[in-house]
Amino acid sequence: MTTTQTPATAVRATAATSKRRPKRQREGAAWVFLSPWVLGATVLTLLPMAVSLYLSFTDYDLFNAPRWVGLRNYTQMFTEDPRYWRSVTTTLTYVVIAVPLQLALALAVALALKNMRRGRAFYRSAFYAPSLLGASMSIALVWRALFNDGGTVDHLFGTGGWITEPGWALLAVALLTVWQFGAPMVIFLAGLQQIPAELYEAAAVDGAGKRRQFVSVTVPMLSPVLFFNLVLQTIQAFQVFTPAFAVSAGKGGPADSTLVYTLYLYDRGFVASHMGYASAMAWVLLIVIGAVTAVLFRTSRSWVFYASEGDR
Repeated sequence: MTTTQTPATAVRATAATSKRRPKRQREGAAWVFLSPWVLGATVLTLLPMAVSLYLSFTDYDLFNAPRWVGLRNYTQMFTEDPRYWRSVTTTLTYVVIAVPLQLALALAVALALKNMRRGRAFYRSAFYAPSLLGASMSIALVWRALFNDGGTVDHLFGTGGWITEPGWALLAVALLTVWQFGAPMVIFLAGLQQIPAELYEAAAVDGAGKRRQFVSVTVPMLSPVLFFNLVLQTIQAFQVFTPAFAVSAGKGGPADSTLVYTLYLYDRGFVASHMGYASAMAWVLLIVIGAVTAVLFRTSRSWVFYASEGDR
């Protein structure tokens, strides 16, 4: 007598067989799918980081074998190198100027596009384009030409060449970052579209004007998105390199006014061939970025509002 299984019985039998499959075999299949990412993260990220950490304690010039010097690179950095502290000051000034201006412009454009009925997709793409192009060396060279002596800015405003004046050169570099406001603008626009219209209607019934609605409704409801953009743009600002390199021809001038941290790191590592010193600078930068990010997360508890939690 031949017995046949119904489809339901076959499914249950297959599930039971799958459960009886050895745990190690199931984990092996998972590692097979994860292996490209694990291999890439190990070879391209973790291993270079480990080598960089080792080199930060050595005297290494790219041509001879590394020579262990302990903490000498770090002590020299903090106590004997005035240009290092100048690069730190320049970078902090750049972050304080560029990040708030970029986020303010991104939010203003997002608010303008929010209620636009026709052509919003076109303008959104047009405003986003600089974020794709601005990091390239070609755009940075165009920016240098705009702000150079006899450039467009000089012809329009008669202010001379910004990049030749120590008091204006860093602002010219920061404006290139501000011009790349497309990415945070798109994120702001997505956040604005998620704010319920009922909140604005209730505020209007209570007599709140546009300004009051912005302060009491838009800002609190948009605070998670604002925090997200603030963290991302701050991290990127600390790592700025291409605009400063192009505007100053890789020198950080005039008078080190555009000598940002990563540009000085490049100078120490690839121009002066002090790769051990540059590795130490890189790890200090990593620690500082991590600390600043931790502070932002810590302070976010007092001003970021999550509607699902109902608290700040």
